[in-house]
Amino acid sequence: MAVARVVPRSRKAAQVRAKAVAEPLSEPLSEQLTVGGWQVDKFGGTCVGSAERIMKGAQLMIDSDAKRKLLVVSAMGGVPKVTDLLLGVLDKAAKRDPSFQIELDALLKKHITTANTLLKGDLLESFLKVLHDDVEGLRALLKAISIAGTSTRAFSDFVVGHGELWSAQMMSSVIVQLGGKSTWMDARKIITVVSTSVDSTQVEIDYEMSTRRLSDWFEANINPGIIVMTGFVAETQDGIPCTLKRNGSDYTATIVGNLLTAEKINIWTDVDGVYSADPRKVVGSVCLDSLSYYEAWELSYFGASVLHPQCTIPAMKKNIPVVIRNFFNISNPGTSITTLDTCTAKTKASGLRTRTVKGFATIDDVSMINVEGTGMVGVPGTASNVFQAMKEAQVNVVMISQASSEHSICFAVKSHQAKTAVDALNNHFSRELRSGLIQEVREIPGQCILAAVGQAMCATPGVSAILFSALANANVNVTAIAQGCSEYNLTVVVSEKDSIKALRAVHSRFYLSQTPMGIVLVGPGMVGKTLLTQLNDQMITLEKEFNVELKVMAIASGSYMHTSTFGMDLNTWEDEWKEKKQALDWKEIENCLVNSAIPNIVMVDCTASSDVANLYEGWLTKGFNVITPNKKAGSGDLATYQRLRQISRVNYKHWFAEATVGAGLPILSSIASLRDSGDKIHRIEGILSGTLSFIFNTYDGTQPFSQVVSEAKANGYTEPDPRDDLSGTDVARKVVILARESGLNISMEDVPVQSLVPAELMECSIDEFMQRLPEFDQQMADRFAEAASKGKVLRFVGVVDTLKGTGSVELGAYSKDHAFGSLNGSDNMVSFSTRRYCNTPLVVRGPGAGAEVTAAGVFSDLLKLAAYLGAPS
Repeated sequence: MAVARVVPRSRKAAQVRAKAVAEPLSEPLSEQLTVGGWQVDKFGGTCVGSAERIMKGAQLMIDSDAKRKLLVVSAMGGVPKVTDLLLGVLDKAAKRDPSFQIELDALLKKHITTANTLLKGDLLESFLKVLHDDVEGLRALLKAISIAGTSTRAFSDFVVGHGELWSAQMMSSVIVQLGGKSTWMDARKIITVVSTSVDSTQVEIDYEMSTRRLSDWFEANINPGIIVMTGFVAETQDGIPCTLKRNGSDYTATIVGNLLTAEKINIWTDVDGVYSADPRKVVGSVCLDSLSYYEAWELSYFGASVLHPQCTIPAMKKNIPVVIRNFFNISNPGTSITTLDTCTAKTKASGLRTRTVKGFATIDDVSMINVEGTGMVGVPGTASNVFQAMKEAQVNVVMISQASSEHSICFAVKSHQAKTAVDALNNHFSRELRSGLIQEVREIPGQCILAAVGQAMCATPGVSAILFSALANANVNVTAIAQGCSEYNLTVVVSEKDSIKALRAVHSRFYLSQTPMGIVLVGPGMVGKTLLTQLNDQMITLEKEFNVELKVMAIASGSYMHTSTFGMDLNTWEDEWKEKKQALDWKEIENCLVNSAIPNIVMVDCTASSDVANLYEGWLTKGFNVITPNKKAGSGDLATYQRLRQISRVNYKHWFAEATVGAGLPILSSIASLRDSGDKIHRIEGILSGTLSFIFNTYDGTQPFSQVVSEAKANGYTEPDPRDDLSGTDVARKVVILARESGLNISMEDVPVQSLVPAELMECSIDEFMQRLPEFDQQMADRFAEAASKGKVLRFVGVVDTLKGTGSVELGAYSKDHAFGSLNGSDNMVSFSTRRYCNTPLVVRGPGAGAEVTAAGVFSDLLKLAAYLGAPS
């Protein structure tokens, strides 16, 4: 490559070219441009980063079933990248650093080594001759640059473009070596660029001249076989070598695809395609089947691994699909970027539902700049002045948002430009700030822009509502909002600390299911195991009929834990628990939850532990919901209870505890419904212990009370120590919970309890208690006889009197025709006397104890939580 090629051609030649650009070309084009059947492939630097990969790429092109093939290649990647080496050589030469010679030699060695591995015979000799000639030409040019101590853009573009020249010639030779037919094409001889300013970041293509030059190339190269074209490089209308700037090789592929009216353009890279979200941040991200050109533009702007918008335009002009493919996973079909109609048809043909939102992306490390003042209202030109100041300060504005009141305007900039923006605005509006027409110019640091992109969002009601509800459920506050009238992109600004949480929340809401929930089960005992069985039985139905997706992310006991970022298999969880359980570490569990893609987390406490109940405050504060049959928090310290309720309200999180009273019976929910509908609860009476219900439904005076207690213990109705039931403490806890849910602020010490445990037996062992309990049978027999003489039966009842503001637990006598008198077995029963239900109380009756019904109560709360989070009823 002669150095002289950098010098502009004669004025006459330039005039001829200018005339050719100005006048339409009338000469017929080569048949190769009109025959059709072309497929353009592009290999990035990663795909040609080693001899092995070049060989694989060559074979891939030979095996392709396309009728006519053109391959665009970048410079060799690997370590170091050839383009980086060339830039380094040029920089050192311009700084008069003689070590540029060493790096140039390293560049030569890299290509010689690769060529020696791939080629042999005449093909190797021919390539090495070109390589050596080019390097010597570069060496002479770089020496001249070093002497001058400076370089120009033309020189820079000429030098940097050599990487593509060498990789194209090498790839073409390898194809021939493998038995294929191939010709390499210098893109500088084809793609013509309209001259641009030195600081321009984009180029304009002269398509008419490029088409004529391509036609001429085909006239000179009949039956070229597989064409291997240099990416990145081009030539100006004046004949000066240049580059296509950012994403140059991708741009080359779509430009030549346009010139050939190709049937398809494949961009080969190192990812399977375009994902619905960054897979490094969202575990459940999906490789998209297709995107419209407009969707690709929007996602690309926000940093997604998609073609630069400029690169899609040539293909879009002729509706040519551009497919992002994985060079290292050829079996994957990739993501097709095409027209919206084609995307829709492809989706329908596959039987999949059309997604309103295709993808999500974020821009981190931004600051919001807020300009606010009453003097802005109705004043023309304010916005213009704001952004003129930004232009003059060379600050790039990433996003704009303005309220219709015109009282303020805010916009986003990258954080490193925030101070420059604020200083520029303070200077520009100094007079308005002094007079008070503008109150402040303020930076809001530490922000993140989150964008939801989808062309089907246009005119689709409810998309914004779904997105904002997902953010609200994840406890993410929105700082600013922006949406264009095209509706292809809905953008929100959130705190950067919530960036990943927000991204996962919206992605899971649109992609995983309507209501995804991650469950942490604390306490895999009888109730916990039963709950997991019930969940497993219903998961498919819930997802299919109600779009609710439940995943058990962790299981914890008092000492051990097992976690799974992707959710556990509930068919095998017990085996996994035995094999993989680790020492309990709550921080590790929280890390698992943070790393999952599920935004809605619920901690299910199936223990009776005060230590676990003490964790609720932290869980709710961190944005986790809580569901539990554990009565300790609901009946514990009043101030703590009130604080938990306040935190759940402030953080929009839920603490459901239906199973704390009556297991699976709808008791607490009945109280809530009565109060929410405006009713006034006067009195609640309830048989709230399944154990004591069984004992007094069985005790009829024909056998000693102690024998009934022994029978209940033998049948598993009581706790291991029956005194836990007979003391009435458990019922008292339920009375406190009922009272608090009814609006009373009472504690355990406010509830008098009539214990059935003789004082003499309170401190002895369980065995001694059971042995000595018959000593006190007569006391219970006397009470039973007294009640029976009046036609009544004994029942152990908890009472809440809201009119008096009291609660109590007592053994009472009730007539046989009373609702409590007709109870049998271990059933619970609760009656509500209210302003509306004053003559005939509202009664809830059913099994109030046992693992099955308690787990069902917890499951019911899970479904209620799902409904709050957006699941359909």
